[in-house]
Amino acid sequence: YFIIVEGPDARKTACYDIDVEVDDTLKQQMNSFLLSTASQHEIGSLDSKIHETVETINQLKTNREFFLSFAKNPQEFINNWLISQSRDLKTMTDVVGNPEEERRADYYYQPWSQEAVCRYFYSKVQQRRMELEQALGIRNS
Repeated sequence: YFIIVEGPDARKTACYDIDVEVDDTLKQQMNSFLLSTASQHEIGSLDSKIHETVETINQLKTNREFFLSFAKNPQEFINNWLISQSRDLKTMTDVVGNPEEERRADYYYQPWSQEAVCRYFYSKVQQRRMELEQALGIRNS
């Protein structure tokens, strides 16, 4: 909107920008706060709290994505998770295997699998036996 004033009431006005330097007291307060040792400890503690909060947020985000992928397609999630866990276990134990071969059922019908199953169950039975003996106070001498 424009207001035009004409006639004897019209005054001539002019506007000017004038730069004026003013002392910035806030800047001095901030500098003195940052330089004091008590403030350094407070800043450090706040910084560590921020770091912990960010780590918690990242962990919660990862958990949420994990459970959402399970909720969307449980079967595919379990298959992918087992593949990932198997790969991680092989990496950690430096075991080299053939994943394609291990996918086939024939791989587990080899002679070593019978022995492996027997040893596994024997170790579980022995573990249970030790737990029961310990709970009942029976000593095997």
